[in-house]
Amino acid sequence: MRKLVSEQNLATIVLVHGAFEHSGRYDDLAEQFQKDGLNVIYGDLPGQGKAKGKKGHIRRFNEYVKTIGYWISEADESRPVFILGHSMGGIAVIRAMQELQPLVDGVILSSPAAGILNGAGKPLEAFSHIINKVWPTLRVKAPMKPEKVTRNEELIKRDKQDAMILSKVSIRWYREFKKAIKQSFQQIDLFPNVPLLVMQAEEDLMVDIEKTKEWFHKVPSKEKCYKQWPGLYHEIFNEPEWNSVYNYTLNFIKLHLDRT
Repeated sequence: MRKLVSEQNLATIVLVHGAFEHSGRYDDLAEQFQKDGLNVIYGDLPGQGKAKGKKGHIRRFNEYVKTIGYWISEADESRPVFILGHSMGGIAVIRAMQELQPLVDGVILSSPAAGILNGAGKPLEAFSHIINKVWPTLRVKAPMKPEKVTRNEELIKRDKQDAMILSKVSIRWYREFKKAIKQSFQQIDLFPNVPLLVMQAEEDLMVDIEKTKEWFHKVPSKEKCYKQWPGLYHEIFNEPEWNSVYNYTLNFIKLHLDRT
């Protein structure tokens, strides 16, 4: 876990990365938040980046939930706390909110993986149920391609050389991820009544936009906002237009700082 402290100490934002990637890809974003007066807490989820454990493997999705709970507990309790989750990290944040009911002042979801595009075909999907019981650590090729998540050519080149981006994930990881998505809908009424901002890439090649909208419309939060970004790919904070996305996010945070 890494913690950036701002002299202004306006609030703390907890950043949760997505599948296949690692927290180092959020260093620039974290430093920008710090410059704008926010403390930042972020790190690698279990089985990813420099975190302990078999790469691309988890036994239970709850490992992510517990990790997020720990990060939140490390925030300055005297100041507001916000949490931002991207893609699978968005689902992990949803499940952490449902399971732990942490005291946070706002939740931000970036292209949350409420539905997966180009997932396993029906034969492999059925086969994965069996393998999950007899050989859960079996790892299969991960479907992430840098050119499918961003239009930023510089980042595409960087990511293709990034050895910490996972190329394989386990069958257990896949089954647990799928189950967490299902639970995010089944237990939607457990999502606490906190200000919610959902931002979705319009040209998303990784997640199903319609499932994002479905989850958003069902969640019972009294104060919620849905923003769809025209022309942007999955990683909205890594797109050429990232500054607009960042400012939109920062304005959401500042709006709710004024109310605390």
